[in-house]
Amino acid sequence: MRCDPAADAAMRARMPRRRRRPGLPMLSALLRLARQKAEVVRHHERPWASITFTGTRHTVTLRFSGDEAIAAGEQFIAALPEHEFTLPAELVADATVTSVEHELLPAPVLTVTAELLLLDDVPLS
Repeated sequence: MRCDPAADAAMRARMPRRRRRPGLPMLSALLRLARQKAEVVRHHERPWASITFTGTRHTVTLRFSGDEAIAAGEQFIAALPEHEFTLPAELVADATVTSVEHELLPAPVLTVTAELLLLDDVPLS
């Protein structure tokens, strides 16, 4: 099989490029939903694809410290699954709280881990 550099370059130009997105708009939206009372402890992003969609799966851990923040965290837990996100070029297909941990000592802390599936919003041509 012969290699044609010009044909290879043309094929690469037509192929969509996978780019790693830092998820900053999604993290900002989560913090707004948490009423700015949480800190992001951990964020892990990995590519995701099905036969018809591409996107990313995010695992985010938020920490709510103090009574006022914990109250905001409890509201966050209740609101997240049904929240309508508005993110540029992405759709939130699923948002789920996967774990909740309460600590009382030395100070009250609520730690919430959530998983979000973001789909690339590809305009129809």
